[in-house]
Amino acid sequence: MPDSFLSKEAARALWGTPAAVTLEAVSDYDVLVLGSGPGGQRAAIAAAKLGRRVAIVDRRAMLGGVCINTGTIPSKTLREAVLYLTGLNQRELYGQSYRVKEEITVADLGLRTQHVIGREVDVVRNQLARNHVTVLPGHGRFLEPAVIGVDNGDGRELKVTADKIVIATGTRPARPGTVEFDDSTVIDSDGIVHLERIPETMVVVGAGVIGIEYASMFAALGTKVTVIERRERMLEFADLEIVEALKYHLRDLAVTFRFRETVAAVERHGGGAVTVLESGKRIPADTVMYSAGRQGMTDALGLEAAGLTADHRGRIKVDASYRTGAGHVYAVGDVIGFPSLAATSMEQGRLAAHHACGEPVAEIHELQPIGIYTIPEISFVGRTEDALTEAKVPFEVGVSRYRELARGQIIGDSYGMLKLLVSPDTRELLGVHVFGTGATELVHIGQTVMGLGGTVDYLVNAVFNYPTLAESYKVAALDAMNKMRHIARLTG
Repeated sequence: MPDSFLSKEAARALWGTPAAVTLEAVSDYDVLVLGSGPGGQRAAIAAAKLGRRVAIVDRRAMLGGVCINTGTIPSKTLREAVLYLTGLNQRELYGQSYRVKEEITVADLGLRTQHVIGREVDVVRNQLARNHVTVLPGHGRFLEPAVIGVDNGDGRELKVTADKIVIATGTRPARPGTVEFDDSTVIDSDGIVHLERIPETMVVVGAGVIGIEYASMFAALGTKVTVIERRERMLEFADLEIVEALKYHLRDLAVTFRFRETVAAVERHGGGAVTVLESGKRIPADTVMYSAGRQGMTDALGLEAAGLTADHRGRIKVDASYRTGAGHVYAVGDVIGFPSLAATSMEQGRLAAHHACGEPVAEIHELQPIGIYTIPEISFVGRTEDALTEAKVPFEVGVSRYRELARGQIIGDSYGMLKLLVSPDTRELLGVHVFGTGATELVHIGQTVMGLGGTVDYLVNAVFNYPTLAESYKVAALDAMNKMRHIARLTG
């Protein structure tokens, strides 16, 4: 970490200064941020742009937070490497045996991942420097309500005071106490990047977002994957039809699903493990990956010194302005719970910083897209069919399938689809659900129309570039419009 990232006082305190200065050094800041992930980074930069003196605290090896180092960026980069090296997206065009590289190794996957991580860390470092945010490397904890101790790992601790403090420490994979993790055979999602080889067989415990994303990646690599989930279905918050399409596609990649099953034990045998289910089934695999949710990284923050507590999952309660029970302390990102997305964390950090600095700012728009980077990917915004039905809100469905689009044929995606849920009364969009290539990009067109109060008529009358996947909006809009016109004709 270059000295230029630190104030002179902090640099002297951390590196090569007399012990007396190091132990007692106190630097005053207007805003101090704990954690440099998406939420913390945005909070720090927003406060700096408002003219405040800002510092950010994080461990040397974790600049950029979990998002860049072990979570979002590594997993999404891994996904792209898998798609490219396996040639999965081109197989409909060139045959099912098509592969860019016959023998794919962990080194092949890790090379691209480490490159992207390195570049993203540089981007974060440069952004913080450009905005004159002081970086204090080390672990931060509350000593007093407005005093943070920063331990840089060599036994010395820098004292830092701040008028406002933002907690953005993120989460780590939750590890059930009954499971013996060894980081090679029995792992959590962080352990994926440390695998020495691509397993021939894998058990994924938990069919949430992270579990299904990794299950689909390894299935694409040729690993025989078994997914175990105690609930009746996966991704319960997503549209059922979209989830069923994903499930069908994953089964085509030889993924086996075991729903309504609970793991009783995991037994290690030689170089593998046997997962024992309460139903009596025994499933052998080279690797068992637990995806049992996330745990807030608050246990070592010394929250009690600030008069704060966290729940059993390490989450901190905040109000609509992201302020905690201690008025000068804010919390943003995964550490406050749902939706625990990098995109929303960024916005939470910005809004918290504005509120902490007494600057007016609008609230986050209620329409927030969800992106699930499975293979193929899923994205949606707005409500699902089940939610609308339960609320007794009438709707019409318009569907476009990629196989009917010229662009779908060109790229070899015959399974993708886009679905619009439309109000027959107001003609407004109630939900947009996409499955297939580019889903996480395409969803923003629908999000914009919904956010601006647009109707399905706009999509019907708009001109989309041809051939594109975006054209699916017009096709789906026409489908919904034709259905509504038919009902009006019958009832009118």
